[in-house]
Amino acid sequence: MTDEVLYGCKVFYAPLSMSEKFNELKMVFEILLSPNGCGWDRKQTHKSLIKYLKEETHEFEKAVKNKDFENMKEELGDILLQVMFHSQLAKKRKKFTIDDVIETLIKKLKRRHPHVFGNRKVKSLKEIIINWNKIKKSERRCEGLS
Repeated sequence: MTDEVLYGCKVFYAPLSMSEKFNELKMVFEILLSPNGCGWDRKQTHKSLIKYLKEETHEFEKAVKNKDFENMKEELGDILLQVMFHSQLAKKRKKFTIDDVIETLIKKLKRRHPHVFGNRKVKSLKEIIINWNKIKKSERRCEGLS
């Protein structure tokens, strides 16, 4: 069990599994965007949040250039915050959820790595990049047809 002092009060945190932590993160966003949540958060839109996503990405880039791993960890958390925020906004509009985002990413990674998740044989890193680009181009063509 860990603890910290927050606004003069000691707060205790029970250790959580990774799936419990992720579910808690989803719940935090549910609460923030609920009628009893944060007024500023509730007023945000995908468009209003773009500047923050760009800012966090640039801050992460700076941390990488400085080899500042502690700051990289924090900035990746801020980027995840943006992903969660956009996903929760979309969920409220019944467009998609964070679970849909994760599922889409898993499918994309498996599709684009047939040398790992399929039976494609590769001989070099160059060949991996060529295959990735071919698959990506093929996906875009298919998206244009749908």
